[in-house]
Amino acid sequence: MRVAVIGSSGQLGRDLMAMGRQSRLDVIGLAHDEVDVTAPESIREALVRTNPQVVVNCAAYVRVDECEQSVEQAFAVNAVGAFHVARAAAVIGALCTYISTDYVFDGEKKQPYTEDDVPNPINVYGASKLTGEFLTKQGGGAWLIVRVSSLFGKGGARAKGGNFIDSILAKAAAGEELQVVDDLRISPTYTRHAAQALIQLISERSTGTLHLANSGATTWYKFAEAALRLAGLGQYQIKSISSHQVARRARRPLNSALSTRYVTGSTSGLPPWEAALEEYLRERNAVVETSSRNPPY
Repeated sequence: MRVAVIGSSGQLGRDLMAMGRQSRLDVIGLAHDEVDVTAPESIREALVRTNPQVVVNCAAYVRVDECEQSVEQAFAVNAVGAFHVARAAAVIGALCTYISTDYVFDGEKKQPYTEDDVPNPINVYGASKLTGEFLTKQGGGAWLIVRVSSLFGKGGARAKGGNFIDSILAKAAAGEELQVVDDLRISPTYTRHAAQALIQLISERSTGTLHLANSGATTWYKFAEAALRLAGLGQYQIKSISSHQVARRARRPLNSALSTRYVTGSTSGLPPWEAALEEYLRERNAVVETSSRNPPY
């Protein structure tokens, strides 16, 4: 099966490329400098040329606070761009998979959100991604909507300059004061695990709307605390603060944790977020050790 990954240089896109190759799929990466989702001709040319059976649209304008001021750009990429991808995929008969977000929900629910809960975004980013969901469905072909939450993975998000865990560990190592919000509930999700599940779904040509998130819920504060402890930096103290103490343009949902109907084998959902964090830190340390043994000179 040939799979085209739009946004292949992003955090999830990189792991999706790697997991696809491990699964012996013919995976074609289409990075930002190779295809422009806001330009219909660019998308059509790329998909006709590569002729995939599945298209995974990981492209996104993900700077949540900037979206509040760059509304037109956010919707151009996350919504109208999603429509262009879906239309082009429909022309070649490919399944269009759109990567969405937990931010389509308003955070008023006390329990994790399921696929059956009604979205109600409270910021421009969430609204643009929800519109992207609707427009993907209007593309005229088969579609799969996958919502993910609080991603962390190797290299971090290109647009954000890294991931939350790496930032916390770097600040602790530098002796900086650590302040993290403790009133926003999330489902931290390892991109490697999300990518593995995505490969299964697209291999089966699954359709509909699914959540993919590591199981369980926590806060950003407890997530950071766990990362420091597992990394052997538990001596560093983190100050717990409220989200109201952080100056941000965009509101965040108080609860954006996700639950899922996704089942693999006899297991429902992805592994617990704590196990995912441990696995990520082990692999991160392995990369650091390898780099130190093979210096770039």
